[in-house]
Amino acid sequence: MKVVLFCGGYGMRMRDGTDDMIPKPMQLVGPRPLLWHVMRYYAHYGHKEFILCLGYGGLHIKNFFLSYEESVSNDFVIRDGQVEMLSSDISDWKITFVDTGLESAIGERLRRVRDYLGDDECFLANYADVLTDAPLDDMIDKFTASGAAASMMVVPPQSSFHCVDMKPTGEVKEIMPVSRMPLWENGGYFVLNKEIFDLLPPGGDLVADACGALAGQGRLFGYQHLGFWKPADTFKERAELDAGYRSGARPWMVWEHA
Repeated sequence: MKVVLFCGGYGMRMRDGTDDMIPKPMQLVGPRPLLWHVMRYYAHYGHKEFILCLGYGGLHIKNFFLSYEESVSNDFVIRDGQVEMLSSDISDWKITFVDTGLESAIGERLRRVRDYLGDDECFLANYADVLTDAPLDDMIDKFTASGAAASMMVVPPQSSFHCVDMKPTGEVKEIMPVSRMPLWENGGYFVLNKEIFDLLPPGGDLVADACGALAGQGRLFGYQHLGFWKPADTFKERAELDAGYRSGARPWMVWEHA
């Protein structure tokens, strides 16, 4: 399947002031940016055709791949002055770079790359800033078996806050961590049928408009994942992922454990 990656937002919670031009998907986890980790995850499962929805900082993303150095994440031999790579990351990837606008909502970005999906009925989509060890093959199989028009991975709430259940009089009945509540949140990994485009208005949102409409029809499947899942929406979250990478605690790198 083709993989659509939304990597054109401003990422304000990740930026170091107004002069920081590095887009969020290009923030580093180890020696490679978040975007690379997401793409490497999909490539591990055999999905190597990527469509990048560019916007803010698109030039940084283009330059990263135009000047890609395989030696950063692969072993190599230098012989007679020539570099011989022992393995490769992206040599068999196909990457399409599409400017989808600076201010476009996610749904509008998706609308603008529709033609690049060709005749494929189903495709994958991702926010490009969330890492997971979810079994992608199982995610796709369960979506197919469900007969739904779209699937989103859902995960337990990640907040460390507590919810308080109380009476109208102010008496607290129970205190419970949000993570223990019987709730699920959008995990950012989608399997979509092209029918999704019929529900996307110009300037619309993928989740609020299209997925919301499908949920009302009973045609949205939620893939529940209880394993590793972590966003990199803030500096703190990105730093935690980077620390995990450097300590060897990096479960999202499923290609290392195959």
